[in-house]
Amino acid sequence: MRAIIPPYLLARIASVQEPTFAHAAAAARATLQATPPYRVTRSRLRLSIGDDGTITAEAAPAPDRTISDAAGREVLPGRRVRGEDDPATGDAAVDEAFDGLGITFDAFWDAFGRNSIDDAGGQLLATVHFGRDYDNAFWNGERMVFGDGDGEVFSGFTGSLTVIAHELAHGVIEAAGGLEYQDQSGALNESVADVFGVLVEQQHLGQTADEASWLVGEGIFTPAVQGRALRSLAAPGTAYDDDILGRDPQPGHMDDYVVTADDNGGVHINSGIPNRAFHLFATALGGYAWERAGRVWYLTLTSRTLSPTADFSSFASATVAAAESEYGGSSGEAAAVRAAWAGVGVDLAR
Repeated sequence: MRAIIPPYLLARIASVQEPTFAHAAAAARATLQATPPYRVTRSRLRLSIGDDGTITAEAAPAPDRTISDAAGREVLPGRRVRGEDDPATGDAAVDEAFDGLGITFDAFWDAFGRNSIDDAGGQLLATVHFGRDYDNAFWNGERMVFGDGDGEVFSGFTGSLTVIAHELAHGVIEAAGGLEYQDQSGALNESVADVFGVLVEQQHLGQTADEASWLVGEGIFTPAVQGRALRSLAAPGTAYDDDILGRDPQPGHMDDYVVTADDNGGVHINSGIPNRAFHLFATALGGYAWERAGRVWYLTLTSRTLSPTADFSSFASATVAAAESEYGGSSGEAAAVRAAWAGVGVDLAR
């Protein structure tokens, strides 16, 4: 299961004794104990108007979305409530999931020419209202699943486009060959999902690398929590700092790498290091991050030469190779990606 909320944060919430978060603590304990189960191409005509007023028609793939409602049960898929030809339901979680999946589908197509998770127009399946007060969202190998949160610490997870895009990106990672969900390859799995999560939001908002917040999960905390988001690619370790929940523990440099057996070897904590490397790369290039920096990450992921057990060093070398292949060995892109990995203390594989 590829979940957005790291177990270390759920465990911290579960241990809270403060009456203010009593409901949240119970919800976190229930979420930790839950064991969620695993596991025709559509097209459309898109019209655009050029600067000279010329109208261009382009055939493009269309998403094939199906949203189901678990109605507070931990049973998948739940009852089908909205598909491609159905109107908005008025249920915020259903409609947010539907819209967010569509935005993410378009972002992957427009930036990378990728047609859905499997690059073959496959269905986008999602379930909302999973569990009662369920404090997480996850990809289970075939669908994206979203809880409603406990209302004290976490609000609904469909309210954040970065969360929706993060979970869909886990599917893309899996379809591209996968990164084993353990130790550094697992941290890369989480990081790549974070990278595409923020890129989808930036593309949707039309933001440059300098304008973007680089936050994952902005808005999923309730106002009772002192924090901006779940993670920050720009400054790992600064996303939240709450009197009860503690401080965001993510490192942004190999000097602070966390060696732990928890969370599959720290996949959610240590993802801060490659996250910051991508931020350094993207901001060094400037402009729209999905155009060059994002393309290098996408080409690295889909090259079919990346080992499922890649560590930070081998992944870094693969990004350099992708930049050199796409832009040239002496290009600014190749130099920037080398500098980015050096900036977080990751040496290139020899």
